[in-house]
Amino acid sequence: MYTIKPETIKALALDLDGTTLRPDNTLSARTIRTLRICIDRGIRVIICTGRSIEAAEPYRLALGAVGPMVYFNGAEVVDMPGGKLLNTAFLDREVLDFCVDLSRNQGIYFQVYFPVLSGGAPAAGELLMAEGQTEETEMYRKHTGIQAVIGDLKAAPGQQGCIKSMFITDPATQDLIRPKLIEQFGSRVYVTRTHPAFLEILHPGASKGLGLQHAMSYLNLAPAELIAFGDEENDLPLFTTAGFSAAPANAKESVRKAATMVIGSNGEDGVAAFLEEVLIRSH
Repeated sequence: MYTIKPETIKALALDLDGTTLRPDNTLSARTIRTLRICIDRGIRVIICTGRSIEAAEPYRLALGAVGPMVYFNGAEVVDMPGGKLLNTAFLDREVLDFCVDLSRNQGIYFQVYFPVLSGGAPAAGELLMAEGQTEETEMYRKHTGIQAVIGDLKAAPGQQGCIKSMFITDPATQDLIRPKLIEQFGSRVYVTRTHPAFLEILHPGASKGLGLQHAMSYLNLAPAELIAFGDEENDLPLFTTAGFSAAPANAKESVRKAATMVIGSNGEDGVAAFLEEVLIRSH
């Protein structure tokens, strides 16, 4: 059914939300079992997520995946579980301050992940901050388990910049914000939608595709040895980096069109079903 040669696949680049996770943000027993079989057979699982390390860690532990993982849409690539930072791409303070002003002037919720420093250098950790406790703050906490610290974002630590920032608002408002950022900063900023309510602003050197490239270099992997899975706009760079790509049936239309193949929805354990058919049963 597919042109993939199972014996050539050495790694899976997995988006979490909307792809590998079920709609209730859980990993099904079937998905855990299937991915563990893949790992046992020597296939690397590289988590490629917009989530922070902390928010993604329960899923990594459940799968037993080790090695380079892509967090914050590629702003950090970290060798887990040791926590060694392999690459970082932090957003300029100038961009961050512009977004804070936009948030304050327009009354749009905005939050920022700052790096945790160790000996003056970034470490594998993060601090989430926002300027008020709102419905959006609570919505994000329920989604990720991360509680934002409330404070003045312009007085926050991180003069070297931030890992990533995010507006949480409706898609129509996002469509108004995006052109303002592009007009002001052009190629100095990477703006991507990662969830219907999340518009993320990152360094242009941060994308899941660029993060995956660092992981591939670290593991000495070629594109033809990877399958990437994703459902949203921010997953498209994965598709152009890996040799093969798969989008669940619930993915955005543009993502489904860009993928090598469309698989079952995340509510149907589409990733697990695909891997059972293409990689596991073929051995």
